[in-house]
Amino acid sequence: MLQMGEAMPSQPLAVPADLAGCDVVEMRRYTLRPGTFDELQAVFQRWLVDGQERSGMRLGGQFRDRDDPDRFVWFRGFASMPQRHQALEDFYLGQVWHAHRDTANATMIDSDDVLLLRATEPAHRPGPAVDAGAPGPTADPAWVIALAWSLPAGTYLEPALTGHGHEVLQQALGVPVAMWRTEPSPNTFPRLPVRDGDHVVALAVFADREQWSRAEKRLGADTGWQRIAERLDEAGVTVELMHLEPTATSRHPMS
Repeated sequence: MLQMGEAMPSQPLAVPADLAGCDVVEMRRYTLRPGTFDELQAVFQRWLVDGQERSGMRLGGQFRDRDDPDRFVWFRGFASMPQRHQALEDFYLGQVWHAHRDTANATMIDSDDVLLLRATEPAHRPGPAVDAGAPGPTADPAWVIALAWSLPAGTYLEPALTGHGHEVLQQALGVPVAMWRTEPSPNTFPRLPVRDGDHVVALAVFADREQWSRAEKRLGADTGWQRIAERLDEAGVTVELMHLEPTATSRHPMS
């Protein structure tokens, strides 16, 4: 776990209005000690959301994995790679993290499952964010889906997902689909490791489980998507599907 001391923060950075304005995005997946998710959220939502954003980051989705209650999945963005470095320095050497890091780190088994991402070409950016604490369209939290593909080196299949594949996927799901690809620049803040390799990540927000279930059936029956999925499978591309529940301060994109 990251352990750093205090340092005087540098000048505050201009923060993009939401995740759609961020050229660099991290998808962070933490494995927590059993039963400590709410304990982490107590400090994360009260202190660490605002603390990170004051340092120059934009949080754009915080979730509990519905299939693993001890997994915390969250997204944060930056205006650029240089800004990412400065923002991380400001926060992790600053007073807020220094005051709360021990409590946060005590809940974590692993915090190194991180993908460093950028917009696809063409870009498929997320929509405006739901305001923190705003009620959803139903009494239940939104049903958020994340897909993370890992592409073997030398397959050159990223365009199959980010081009025509995105069009087919979005049409079948019936909701906007945000998508990112691996940021090729070196990780300039190595004290926070990121995963190697080529990845594509998609995020879609549904009003509830029923809307997602209908979309999933359409996707399974879509011959165009099945052809893409077969091509990816034959090339050794793996995919992880995550069913996510927003936290109270999630600020995920609206459906």
